[in-house]
Amino acid sequence: MASKSFDKAFEQLQNIVDKLQGEDISIDKLSTELKKANELVKFCKERLREVETDIEEIANDAE
Repeated sequence: MASKSFDKAFEQLQNIVDKLQGEDISIDKLSTELKKANELVKFCKERLREVETDIEEIANDAE
């Protein structure tokens, strides 16, 4: 998942949420979709942490 951008991962996550809210879904498919969503959430959180660190470093360099 390292080659994904935050925006693409977030879009995929939103699509999963929309799918889960809008359809009757089998238990097997629910499990698969939730696993995908979990991985996307992990990726997005990590990417946000990286950006936060970058911003803090830039701010500290400016002082």
